[in-house]
Amino acid sequence: MKQFIAIGEAMLELSAAGDNHWKMGIAGDSLNTLWYARPGLPEGWKTAFVTAIGADEISARLLDFLSENGISTERIIRHPDRIIGLYAIHLEAGERRFTYWRDRSAARCLAEDPDRLDQLVHGAEMLYFSGISLAILPEAGRQTLLKAVAKIRQHGGRIAFDPNYRPALWENTDTACKTIEAAARLADFLLPSFSDEAACFGDADPAATLDRYQRWGAASIIVKNAGGPIHYLHAGQRSQTVSLSRLQPIDSTAAGDSFNGAFLAAILQGAPVLEAIQAGHQMASKVICYPGALKPLDQLG
Repeated sequence: MKQFIAIGEAMLELSAAGDNHWKMGIAGDSLNTLWYARPGLPEGWKTAFVTAIGADEISARLLDFLSENGISTERIIRHPDRIIGLYAIHLEAGERRFTYWRDRSAARCLAEDPDRLDQLVHGAEMLYFSGISLAILPEAGRQTLLKAVAKIRQHGGRIAFDPNYRPALWENTDTACKTIEAAARLADFLLPSFSDEAACFGDADPAATLDRYQRWGAASIIVKNAGGPIHYLHAGQRSQTVSLSRLQPIDSTAAGDSFNGAFLAAILQGAPVLEAIQAGHQMASKVICYPGALKPLDQLG
């Protein structure tokens, strides 16, 4: 079986369920991408999530949840003294913002042992990670993760990376920019969002984002643009889409992550790049019409 592996943090999610009630779920940006890639992958592919969780009851529920939904948990390690993080979604006109409780997150310790991390990602034909996967780690852990990613690429695996810039997770913007650049230079597929890139790098428009990442060497770059024209580079072709249909979201959580998952699955199926972009956009358009990050795929219509 070929391995599509995502590495990052899984968290307990609280989303509004009406009448001051909260619904509990499991989510995390790289896990979200894996979730939405899974149904579209070619036959013979297996999905696995790499993270660290605690020894507590909620962490055990996460293992059960992933296993029940066809995502391998064999590469998840359990920390004896830590737990998984928690976040709550706050919505205003369908756009989300988050409150986090993640200081004791076990995932922050994921890259403490370089040899163990190499073993956890070994054999990935496609390895996906994000700026959040890096930002939650101490500096030494970031370098360990980047070295592990480089080894996968050296052995023929393909790397997909979404910078997913979240200012609150980084010590400062300069550190974020340097780390994201180092990760981007290892990637075969880059999946930035223009709004994040403008905030982190000061890009004036999506074309500027594409220019910068092209200079850093990625062969495939898709600049997501919240329903606006998507600028892309793929197989030597540089162009942009026409504006895509734009919906008023009920909950925009995981919009970019779901795009990433469906896009990468379509590419692995051999779809042309514009067809893969459309697959990503269609998935994201469905996902934003339902609350929470991980929507049951049979309910998306």
